[in-house]
Amino acid sequence: MDRNLATSLENAALAYGERMALCGEGYDLTYAQFLARSREVATQLREVGIEAHDPVMVKCSNHPLDFVAFFGVWMAGGVVAPVHRTTPEAVTAAMQGKAKCRFALDLLSDSDSLVNLWRGGEAPNADESREKTLRDGALIIFTSGSTGLPKAAVLSHTAFSGKLDQNQRQFSLSPETVTMLVLNNTFSFGIWVALLTLLAGGRLVTQARFSPAEFLDALARERVSFLGVVPTMVRATFSALTDEQLAHAKARLQDVRRLSAMVIGGEPLGKDLSVALRAFIQPASLYDVYGLTETSTSDFVLEPRDYQSHEGTIGKPFPGISFRVVSSEGEGAEGAPGELQLMSPYLMNGYLGDEELTAAAFEGGWFRTGDLAIRHDDGFVSIVGRLKDVIVRGGNKVTPVEVERALTSCTGIAAALVTGTTDPVMGQRIQALLIPKAGVNLDARVMRSELACVLEKFKHPDICYVGTELPTGRTGKVDRGQLSKWLATQPVQQLPFWSA
Repeated sequence: MDRNLATSLENAALAYGERMALCGEGYDLTYAQFLARSREVATQLREVGIEAHDPVMVKCSNHPLDFVAFFGVWMAGGVVAPVHRTTPEAVTAAMQGKAKCRFALDLLSDSDSLVNLWRGGEAPNADESREKTLRDGALIIFTSGSTGLPKAAVLSHTAFSGKLDQNQRQFSLSPETVTMLVLNNTFSFGIWVALLTLLAGGRLVTQARFSPAEFLDALARERVSFLGVVPTMVRATFSALTDEQLAHAKARLQDVRRLSAMVIGGEPLGKDLSVALRAFIQPASLYDVYGLTETSTSDFVLEPRDYQSHEGTIGKPFPGISFRVVSSEGEGAEGAPGELQLMSPYLMNGYLGDEELTAAAFEGGWFRTGDLAIRHDDGFVSIVGRLKDVIVRGGNKVTPVEVERALTSCTGIAAALVTGTTDPVMGQRIQALLIPKAGVNLDARVMRSELACVLEKFKHPDICYVGTELPTGRTGKVDRGQLSKWLATQPVQQLPFWSA
């Protein structure tokens, strides 16, 4: 496979010209049409003066034209920075503060699809660090940072193409493959599932919004053979539908007998859900993958043959992925917990605009995942926790700090403390303790409206409590680890009319 995604996609489009490439939201594009539309976007970008490695903010929502935008930006030599169309302006501004994109591209816009973001303003200062980080850049993926501000991870064409090669060797997609994209195409998991299909000449069916009933119906109706999901989608599906509906959907899948492989990742799967899901999709295979945005995802895989003997592990690393488990005393022994660190040709270039953060993410060339892991003597690895308090809600990583910052920007809130709590459907839920300003009665409806302007909806608290003080530790500092116990023992009340 070529080391440049634009060239790889062009080769695929030329090879599979009249085959269907993209379907969804009323759009059907053959590979020839996909190529032609993307060339138009590239021409438009060149006409307005795009330069090599210029970041372009691409508005996305799992629409076929989003991939036309991706392809067009790459053909023009730019770097794709995908941002969901529903992202609040304040969050988009923070992302732009990191990436300093020159252009914004939205092929669904009713007005101008291409906007020059530098018009009337100053271009970012050219500096060696920025140029180095953007060199060979293909994607800028925004992830939550421990400070609550977005991190802009730059993935190169070489790294992401290499990871696609790895995944193709594992899953062997072909022109007969039909993939349904329910994963968000602003995240690297969804992007690699989509690109792997398009590079193989398959048909990519997109869904803008996840609906359990429509999800199962489309699996059979579209004769889907490959897809990626996060466990929350599966839990939501099993929870939303009756046993009779699930039995009917399972029977339809088995009648069609097209589903070959399902890839699941983004959060721990859990034994009960794993057993139920494998029974539901049989004879299709389930692959549980572990990876991070910064590593181009898919670093470990628990394969179907290993479920019986190694349930609950993340499996073994893909070929070419080196790992170590490091405790505070150095590289850990087998069976001892420590931080999982990775080294491979697929690591990010760095965090754009964050030299210190980039340096802190690596230790002698090893990427620090922040996950606590145990290495078993047979080479399998288990994740046992997090070094930091990131909440994984529905496969989405949410930092308590960013939620707290948004909450305290709302009318009448003096302080807030946020943590995650275990949930059987979402994996984790977000709970918040709010301290109102003196004399203020909090209004949930006003608060929800204000919060929607500064924070993505999936980061909103699922439950809010109102109290008079935050828990503190022995040193007098706010103690996040004590929040759940505090809520159970202190005179706090749920905020009326607040719902997830």
